[in-house]
Amino acid sequence: MASTDAPSEAPTAAASAAAGLVTAPGDQVPGTPTLRWSARAHSIEEIELELARIWAVPKLTAVDGVEERHIAARTSVMNLVVVARRPEMAEHAAAIIQELTGRHPSRTLILSSADPESRSWLDAQIRAYCVLPREDAAETCAEQIYITAGGAAGRHLDAIVAPLLIHDLPVTVWWPTEPPFQTQAAHDLLDMADRLVVDGSTWTGDGLDRLAQMAGAMDRHRISVSDFALVRQSRWREAIASVFDLEEFLPYLRSIRRIAVTYATHDRTGAPGSTNVIKPVYHVAWIGSRLGMGVERPLAPAAMPKVSKPTGPGAKPALHRGLAATLRGSRSEVAVVLRPIESRMPAGTTLRVEILSERRGSELRADVTAEAETVHVRVWVDGVAALERAFLAARRTEVDLLADAIEAGGSDPIARDAIRFAARLAG
Repeated sequence: MASTDAPSEAPTAAASAAAGLVTAPGDQVPGTPTLRWSARAHSIEEIELELARIWAVPKLTAVDGVEERHIAARTSVMNLVVVARRPEMAEHAAAIIQELTGRHPSRTLILSSADPESRSWLDAQIRAYCVLPREDAAETCAEQIYITAGGAAGRHLDAIVAPLLIHDLPVTVWWPTEPPFQTQAAHDLLDMADRLVVDGSTWTGDGLDRLAQMAGAMDRHRISVSDFALVRQSRWREAIASVFDLEEFLPYLRSIRRIAVTYATHDRTGAPGSTNVIKPVYHVAWIGSRLGMGVERPLAPAAMPKVSKPTGPGAKPALHRGLAATLRGSRSEVAVVLRPIESRMPAGTTLRVEILSERRGSELRADVTAEAETVHVRVWVDGVAALERAFLAARRTEVDLLADAIEAGGSDPIARDAIRFAARLAG
């Protein structure tokens, strides 16, 4: 392993003495994560020493001689490795993780890299956050280790992570940015992981190439994947499934002829590649994978009609028709359309899911939309309104999404199948 000497000098004796407990135990507010320990380190050995000190600290005594509560034993249930790369992303991830201290205490490593061409160095801050469930209870505590590494150390993050993991506990790797799935560095980190957490809706371009790479990494490393983009759609899935839960509509489920997803774009042309389409693709992938469909023709730019180009000042170009694909159902082909619409909603956000089914000369059309905390479902049979209902379903925060990913445990076959199907759809 490359040397991990920091570019700055090691902490002085005075600084080392100041490191450690930062909040008096009596100052805690029940239910609120509190920073209870903070120290700096510049090598793996120093990090391990500080971690040992946290849990070996003697019982504290107040100035008036009254004993106070001391830091409880470590209560970690997992290892969480965050590959943040940038300092601002590291701080954002840390704020989310702090909210989970009482629910899912973990040893968390938050990794950033810098100065790849410099000599090898490492700078770490070790913190312990504790939550007091109630006044008469022991604290629940977890560790956060912020590590910034440069030079060879920054290029080989797996060599930093491996010795700091708690053995026999599962390892979740959270990659808030775009994982470079085809690099050796990513392979080395994922080899240690049981679960990968990503948000595919934040990837650049249309996100489809990276989606296919992620599906390959999922199978190659035999890991579970939690994609926030897929988890966020649970309220849409429940609404769509509710249509075919009704006895009179169930026969149409195996006779789907068309799936159309409308999504928001900020690009005036809506051209393929200009907007991330991971969320729209997941809608189709979930339906296709649950119904045992296959991909006949993967996504490709939809044909544009031949029209004259707009002229004159302020003329807007024609909006592209998006992407099209063909699935193979049990009885016939299923047309797929992903269509962009200019919108103020975040780019790539699903605006509408439409399902068209034809059975024995009868047509069913289901239309699902969402706004704020509500999902709307409307169904027409042969052009006549047959159902209209609304579901109250709050949008999930990043804290909720990360908690769901951690709580999932094991492999989620529905997510796994949807990701594999989405990769085939991407081509």
